[in-house]
Amino acid sequence: MAHLVEQMAYVGDTPWHGLGQQLSPHQPLEVWQQQAGMDWHIDEASVRFIADSASHLGSIHSFPEQKVLYRSDTKAPLSVVSQRYKVVQPQEVLEFYRDLTEYAGYELETAGVLKGGRKFWALARSGLSTSLKGQDEVNGYLLLATSCDGSLATVATPTTVRVVCNNTLTIAVDGMTQGVRVPHSTEFDARRVKQQLGISVSLWDDFMYRMKTLAERKISRDEAKAYFQAVICNAEEPLDDPSKLPNYRALNRVQKLYHGEGRGADLCTARDTAWGLLNAVTEYVDHEKRARSTDTRLDSAWFGQGANLKDKALESALALVA
Repeated sequence: MAHLVEQMAYVGDTPWHGLGQQLSPHQPLEVWQQQAGMDWHIDEASVRFIADSASHLGSIHSFPEQKVLYRSDTKAPLSVVSQRYKVVQPQEVLEFYRDLTEYAGYELETAGVLKGGRKFWALARSGLSTSLKGQDEVNGYLLLATSCDGSLATVATPTTVRVVCNNTLTIAVDGMTQGVRVPHSTEFDARRVKQQLGISVSLWDDFMYRMKTLAERKISRDEAKAYFQAVICNAEEPLDDPSKLPNYRALNRVQKLYHGEGRGADLCTARDTAWGLLNAVTEYVDHEKRARSTDTRLDSAWFGQGANLKDKALESALALVA
């Protein structure tokens, strides 16, 4: 099966998904645009179709309420959308970071396209970092992603990456993701999005205080069993014999990651703690969840079912320290 990542670029170590073209640090956005496969734009055209007739010479008709979006470089069709659909261009995603990288200390770390150009994103490190108990480092990032097929609004999401295992987690406070969502029915205004994000140290400090609380919260075996069965299997009450539960294979693997097989599971921050519970789930989603390819796993972990599962794991972990 062909990779859904048409092209991608990154700086630093190879990303957890193992895909992409490595760049040296501090490259201009124009280099990123070329190397990440984002040096094209989305064009649009009217929808036309051929209606069969008795003479077999079909007549051409138009559908004025819709338009076709296609790539400027290959002319490959991307989607059919409403005339009211507001397109966000690949270049706009990278341009979003220009002032952040030039004046605010951000550094682009990865960018690319999925599904032949139907989705594209960029991820930049913010420069914010926290070390839990002096040994478990967590770095702050900002993810901007969009689609042109209706599968994803334009979303700007503060994100964390745990260094020891490269697990990714969306920053959420009081059950609310601290991101900004711009539907394709409205124009994307980069300046307004940044204002709404309120990119600030206080948001980071608040979230990391909660993560430190998770690392301090000791977890019994019964609590771990109940947590994983609820998060992975949607079990309202833990069962002594979980083999009858849906997603049992996933449950079994996540428990093994928690009990020592996961990267960083032996750190004092994670061993028998709520932080360890959360990271067992995020590691499973980011690195081990069954997928047709590494690309589809990335798509799920950031934008799909995997992202939803990580959000649920975070909410359930925070409930243990409420």
